[in-house]
Amino acid sequence: MAIIKEFKEFAMRGNVVDLAVGVIIGVAFGKIVTSLVNDVIMPPIGYLTGGIDFKNLKIMIKPGDPAKKIAAVSINYGNFINTLIEFLIIAFCIFLIVKAINSMKKPEEAAPAPDPTKEEVLLTQIRDLLAKKA
Repeated sequence: MAIIKEFKEFAMRGNVVDLAVGVIIGVAFGKIVTSLVNDVIMPPIGYLTGGIDFKNLKIMIKPGDPAKKIAAVSINYGNFINTLIEFLIIAFCIFLIVKAINSMKKPEEAAPAPDPTKEEVLLTQIRDLLAKKA
């Protein structure tokens, strides 16, 4: 029963719950960005590049044979381009969110330096005396 108690304390700790919420929101945000890239950004880019659909860009290594049920082997670099654009958009959005959160925080006032201890005062006096003699 002790392990269940420890697990409950771990799972209910603030950082774990915050992380779970962040992951769930991140997955949903990823779907939004995927749609943004595929449905909004890539069509104009495809139009500007002469109607090229990035999803279909690939280097064929070995053609498939449907009669023998052999799948084609290809390097799908168009999908990589889409994924790269998605990543850049997500990274930029997260940058903007973090920047906005940081700008909302009040700047922390510098804590006043603590008074020196008796030992530090004595050592400072000794140092000053030695400096005068040299």
